[in-house]
Amino acid sequence: MHPAIVFALLSLLFAGINDVVFKRYSRKERSRGMYVFGIGVVWTVLQVIVFGTQGMPLTFDQNTLLFGLTAGVLLAIANILLIESLTHIDVGLGSTIYRLNTIGVVILSVVFLSEPLGLLKSLGIVVGILGVLLLYQKQSGSHHNTVFAVFFAVAIVASLFRATYGVIAKTGLLQNADPNTMLLLFSASWIVGGACYAKLREKRLRLTRKKVLYSLLSGILVFLIVNFLMLAIEHGEASIVIPVANLSFVIALLLSIALKMESLTGNKLAAVGCAVVSIILLSQA
Repeated sequence: MHPAIVFALLSLLFAGINDVVFKRYSRKERSRGMYVFGIGVVWTVLQVIVFGTQGMPLTFDQNTLLFGLTAGVLLAIANILLIESLTHIDVGLGSTIYRLNTIGVVILSVVFLSEPLGLLKSLGIVVGILGVLLLYQKQSGSHHNTVFAVFFAVAIVASLFRATYGVIAKTGLLQNADPNTMLLLFSASWIVGGACYAKLREKRLRLTRKKVLYSLLSGILVFLIVNFLMLAIEHGEASIVIPVANLSFVIALLLSIALKMESLTGNKLAAVGCAVVSIILLSQA
């Protein structure tokens, strides 16, 4: 197997595991902000160690700072919203919606970067939306429908923020921003974003043993997700490895079912199938 695919599959695996860890954390009343803050600290420390040992230079020019900080804040918000959404929806559902941010990336790239749409990408958007509708309908008769609808919407907003992050980061690279420095700014943004959310929204800045352990685990996982994806891109074509890594929701669903956190239904299976097809179509051309 090509090294790029191996790295992409490793990124996929760790992303799926991390989504399940997100769900486990969100099942109890804990500060989401402090969790993201802790993840950012762990990720940043590990990233600094890697850059230091490999002697990678960092460049803090205007474009790198502007696009790196903007994209980093959007990414932090996206993950906070994802964790919030998992409070009341299944991890398979939240992970699938979140990974369908590819739809938003394509649409935003067409609007703001003047990229062509084409038939395959159009079909990918339609199939992806169909998958989301199938996931929504699976609980339409629940007496918790109002709460479900709210957090379903939160998951979609999280996906949109993730998509916007992707477009901003891509624009930064096109403007010759330094990718290594941007990566460090992304991780640092989780520290600031998490602390601000904990202080302003949750009104609490307190670390507990559980929060530290969860932050340590997710921080390591996020570091592995990002760095294996970077290795995949270095060794192969981004148009191939990124869609592969974005299929992590399949791992999240299978792991969640294995841990008896949710059950597999016909609609959920069909929706996951639509999401897989959508990502494949959107990655073409």
